[in-house]
Amino acid sequence: MHHYVNFWAGDWGLTAFLALLVVMVFIVGPIASLTNIGGLLTTLFLSLTLITGVVAVAKRRTVTLVATGLATITLVLRWMAHLVPSPEILSAGALSTIASLGLLTGVVLVQVFRAGPITGHRIQGAVAAYLLLGLIWAFAYELVLLHDPGSFQPADLGGTKGPVMINLAYFSFVTLTTVGYGDITPVHPIVRSLSNLESLIGQLYPAILIGRLVSMELQFRQSK
Repeated sequence: MHHYVNFWAGDWGLTAFLALLVVMVFIVGPIASLTNIGGLLTTLFLSLTLITGVVAVAKRRTVTLVATGLATITLVLRWMAHLVPSPEILSAGALSTIASLGLLTGVVLVQVFRAGPITGHRIQGAVAAYLLLGLIWAFAYELVLLHDPGSFQPADLGGTKGPVMINLAYFSFVTLTTVGYGDITPVHPIVRSLSNLESLIGQLYPAILIGRLVSMELQFRQSK
């Protein structure tokens, strides 16, 4: 267990975590859209992501306790939603997921920007944080949608194209990357504000990230 924790807390853990996110977003998502158990499959990989995140912060007692508590609450609520899909449980699950992924994003960025040489693993960790931002916004959209089913057009995001969450993740990433195909349109004021903020972060994050990593690498080389 000790070696497992050290792996996730180190640079190789960032690479492995990115691989997990890529599988979840770009492979599990499309597969989930084509099966009758898409919701269960998505929740399963989300659970794996959260558990991995808790292991990644296991060296810091306070953060570990907070992350474990949030992840436990999130997992209970997300799995309960499959048994009792009430609006209250779904809303609480979306909110706790946002908090859990937000904490995980912070932990990954701390790993990326810690002192030392900028390695390929740390760059991949920064990409992982970028994907986490897309997931956070997807669950934020879910939270608004639960309270107002007409937050998007078309209104039936589930339809024949898979679980609603898969379509929200799709909308989130096309917004984050400012692709904007226009097949899903935000109409609720809060969703519009969230999408504007996400597109802004999607533009600023790579620019700030590159500048910061280059600056850190130059400082490290000068100190050598």
